[in-house]
Amino acid sequence: MRLPLAITALLVPVSALAQSFIVTSQDGVTIEATPVAEFDEPWAMTFLPDGELLVTEKPGNLLLVTQDGTKSEVSGVPEVAYAGQGGLGDVLIGPDFGTTGHVYISYAERGDDGLQGAAVARATLSRDGSEPALENLEVIWRQEPKVSGNGHYSHRLAFSPDGAHLFVTSGERQKQTPAQDMDSALGKIIRLNPDGSVPGDNPFQDAGDLAKSFWSVGHRNMLGIAFDGDGRLWTHEMGPRGGDEINLVEPGRNYGWPVVSYGVNYSGADIPDHPTRPEFEEPEAHWTPVISPAGLVIYSGDLFADWQGDAIIGGLSAQAIVQVDLGEQSDGTMARELRRFPMNARIREVEQGPDGAIWALEDRAGGRLLRIVPAGEG
Repeated sequence: MRLPLAITALLVPVSALAQSFIVTSQDGVTIEATPVAEFDEPWAMTFLPDGELLVTEKPGNLLLVTQDGTKSEVSGVPEVAYAGQGGLGDVLIGPDFGTTGHVYISYAERGDDGLQGAAVARATLSRDGSEPALENLEVIWRQEPKVSGNGHYSHRLAFSPDGAHLFVTSGERQKQTPAQDMDSALGKIIRLNPDGSVPGDNPFQDAGDLAKSFWSVGHRNMLGIAFDGDGRLWTHEMGPRGGDEINLVEPGRNYGWPVVSYGVNYSGADIPDHPTRPEFEEPEAHWTPVISPAGLVIYSGDLFADWQGDAIIGGLSAQAIVQVDLGEQSDGTMARELRRFPMNARIREVEQGPDGAIWALEDRAGGRLLRIVPAGEG
């Protein structure tokens, strides 16, 4: 079993006036984080071409934010099922944003008899009026079936590098067995055309109508999805007690949940490890104790030149930003944790800014938006 690095690190204030602070990893690498704004349970963010950000708050608010922290509320957001892990989720601009203004959002929605499920909608971001607004909103995907409970929606979004397809992480809603059920979209990665229609070349064309939208199966709760510079798709997912994973996702593959895991059930009951069932895909790296990964970006900027191609992951229970090398390792896997930066707060989301800075959102009420650069370059 591959275990995480031992962590010893420092958190040192730089200037109380500037509110910036230095964070030092266990191997002595230093970054400088500057708070920009505070939010009510922030969940996700994306950059617009002009450098401003869209930030979601889980209770159901979408905000347009400048890089100096000025916020404007965006109207037109649909009602969300705000409870537990549910609420407003991811936000992503479309590959045609420059001509259409298309924005994609994910959220938890209510159904009949108290059941809930994730949904993805496409809208046009209008800035013609006094306040920004989502217009012509259309739901393009719904998680099937809706079920009871308020957990494991996942609903993270990513476009393929060519912009031709939208990928949606669909969690197993804490129900476990639907992840292996081809008549359920729970515990799957979904691949759609940008308008929500289903591509005819998805891998499960002969496994039922719903399965035609699946790209991969056997997942738990995936709160990070990103493509690397070589066009490979990566996701991470939370394990149960132990066994958080990062996976290199390939079409038509089965990643094993809940049949195998490097964790154990919350009851303490054992789950067989991946090598006992070679028909399931092995994670490229896994964590016990867990880091509770949330948010994922694969770095491509120049500001942290040595980090190009590395995965940057937010850690909720780890209260850290975790850097992972994505490349062939000596044990034949394709990922290895390099270092952690202890942030003294749950990190919900990470993104790369236009100038190569890393931006992070702290979790929960009062969560801050942080701009992160190499120490001394702030």
